[in-house]
Amino acid sequence: MGKPTGFLEYERVNNVSTAPLKRIKDFDEFHIPLSEEERRIQGARCMDCGVPFCQSGMMIGGMASGCPLNNLIPEWNDLIYNNNLEEALSRLTKTNSFPEFTSRVCPAPCEAACTCGLNDKPVTIKENENAIIEYGFEKGLIKACPPKVRTDKKIAIIGSGASGLACAASLNKRGHHVTVFERSDRPGGLLMYGIPNMKLEKSVIERRINLMKEEGIVFKTGVNVGVDIKAEDLKKEFDAVVLCCGASHPRNINAPGREAKGIYFAVDFLTRATKHVLNKSFKDFYDAKDKNVIVIGGGDTGNDCVGTSIRMGCKSIMQLEMMPKAPECRRENNPWPEWPKILKTDYGQEEAIAVFGHDPRLYQTTVKEFIADKTGKLIKVKTVGLDSSFKEIPDSEKEYPADIVLIAAGFLGSEEYVYNDFKVKVTQRTNVLTEAGSYKTSEDKVFTAGDMHRGQSLIVWAIREGREAAKEVDKYLLGYTNL
Repeated sequence: MGKPTGFLEYERVNNVSTAPLKRIKDFDEFHIPLSEEERRIQGARCMDCGVPFCQSGMMIGGMASGCPLNNLIPEWNDLIYNNNLEEALSRLTKTNSFPEFTSRVCPAPCEAACTCGLNDKPVTIKENENAIIEYGFEKGLIKACPPKVRTDKKIAIIGSGASGLACAASLNKRGHHVTVFERSDRPGGLLMYGIPNMKLEKSVIERRINLMKEEGIVFKTGVNVGVDIKAEDLKKEFDAVVLCCGASHPRNINAPGREAKGIYFAVDFLTRATKHVLNKSFKDFYDAKDKNVIVIGGGDTGNDCVGTSIRMGCKSIMQLEMMPKAPECRRENNPWPEWPKILKTDYGQEEAIAVFGHDPRLYQTTVKEFIADKTGKLIKVKTVGLDSSFKEIPDSEKEYPADIVLIAAGFLGSEEYVYNDFKVKVTQRTNVLTEAGSYKTSEDKVFTAGDMHRGQSLIVWAIREGREAAKEVDKYLLGYTNL
């Protein structure tokens, strides 16, 4: 602990965000890093607790408390304060395969569990992490390190999201021959197309993918496993297969009028929007310009839809949430270090307030009916209020103009055609079934990791599962593992 009184002397200072009315003019990242000296001061706020909950990665009340990757947070905070960023980078990359991703899109359960947060504001762990990894890239410290010795084992990873990439990186480091199959035109999974560019610039993903290619990992894009290539053929060609296809089966809203034109799933909307951002000649996207947009769902994906629609120039924006409005402070039944169930106003909502003058969220509300014109085009949405037990409140129906509705109501599990082709057993929620603590499926040679295994979750859980699945595959292939 380089500065024993740092948490008493210094206040939390976040990276500066570009003003909402300015940043909505493009799809660029909008956070401005602190200076090196200011970052050192933020590192000094870390107390180096005797029991650092920030890196615990426990499940409390069904939610993550602390970092599931067990990042060595107090160690690299101290190294930041002592201006030893090279060693900080070494400590950070021991536990985290992709700090440049997590430091941008993870909701930071580490900060929610920070002991400083008991009586003050927590340490800027997420931004400290970003400063370390970007220093590493800027100074040329992050280099391709292909294995010096290769085994004769071949592994297929199906899906190139966070879990697939983490699994591939670990197995390649061990010396195995790794091929990653991705059905989209670019690798990255939801990192590439499910998260907008202003939240995670795609050049950041491409930078890492290029490094992995230099290290010997083969990426095959535009290949839909289960359709273009069958499971049996893969099992014949490869010594092991790891399913990392995500929980990509979206939850639908089955209200009357659902067939109206103008109703889209959120990830499809975000995918097409990002494709247009990356390639202006791509025109097959859902343009929200001058449209009345209603987003169904209050999570991160719903917020991303709000921010994307505003950048497109929507006429109005509304976000429907079934849950009641969260309190601004922790309640007694939600103590530290649990994840705080408090009101969060994210960047998209901030931008909606700046543009339209009010918060776009409408709580305890759901869709009762989609209303279309004679041509089948969506023109209105009829909503209904919900009580505390999610029952409809009589005479609470309202109608709102709507040209586009984006369904961001979460995911139900993995997609049927994939798990059926591999003949693996699934749970009631269609997550691929394994024994507790294992990543081996019911079929020989087939493993799984990430959202396809545990259901929709955080990027840090995906990376952790990818790394742990790699250990199990390595042991399966060689009889032992040193990963």
